[in-house]
Amino acid sequence: MTESSSTPGNLRWDRDLPSLRSPIVLAAFEGWNDAGDAATIAANHLAERFDAVALADIDPEPYYDFSTTRPLVHLDDERNRSLTWPSNQISCARIAASPHDLVIVVGLEPQLRWRSFCEQVLAVASAVDASRVITLGALLADVPHSRPVEVYGATDDPELMAQLDLSSSSYEGPTGIVGVLSTAAAQAGFSTASFWAAVPSYVPGAPSPKAALALVHHVCETIGTSVYVTDLEIAAAAYERQVDELVAEDEETSAYIVDLEEQWDHEEDINNNPDLLVAEVEEFLRDVE
Repeated sequence: MTESSSTPGNLRWDRDLPSLRSPIVLAAFEGWNDAGDAATIAANHLAERFDAVALADIDPEPYYDFSTTRPLVHLDDERNRSLTWPSNQISCARIAASPHDLVIVVGLEPQLRWRSFCEQVLAVASAVDASRVITLGALLADVPHSRPVEVYGATDDPELMAQLDLSSSSYEGPTGIVGVLSTAAAQAGFSTASFWAAVPSYVPGAPSPKAALALVHHVCETIGTSVYVTDLEIAAAAYERQVDELVAEDEETSAYIVDLEEQWDHEEDINNNPDLLVAEVEEFLRDVE
């Protein structure tokens, strides 16, 4: 397939459509939906480990305010100048150990024309005859970095509800591109699911490989396969040590974390009480300003 096909004009294909088995579209976007870069780290990790190849990209011109999301200038060894524009890369991977192949979308949350942007993503989903659209997100929450990562999952698919003990989302309020894409996908007839990882609110600027690792595990469980994660496990352990060292220098933050740990350790099993995390997700989503 090429740009001359019937798909939207802002979608630029890199190759002819491959033959994929019951593919699932997985999408993650930098920005408000991606605390600690966890969602995009997870999606990029899966793309790398499954040897994904470029399939398409979305022309950034209609969807970004370049005075806010600026292109980058580069000089090569001969001092020739080039530009790198904001990008949304779409790749695909065949996964022999799973009944599903993957189409992976990684990019930046657009500032403009969200409905049209989602049409580009769903055009790819339609073109490859995808069986499902999964979105990844991450939020800042009152959780301790020293405990397992909480992941909130929601789906409209009865099969996934039974398989992963998920429920449908009852959230109402402001949303980001992840929520818009999920809603658009469901309205277009795709089965959908969304996973959000909780990142400690006291380290908002630090990338969280620990939260990314939790999202990778959830995606692999959903598609029925496994992936090499030793590098993420090492990075997650280093992240914990670095945060330990950072907070040890601040008595107030250290005391706050002790309180969070005590709450975690004395609450009922949070995995059997998902309403606690749902409340965190909904509070985060509403706090868009």
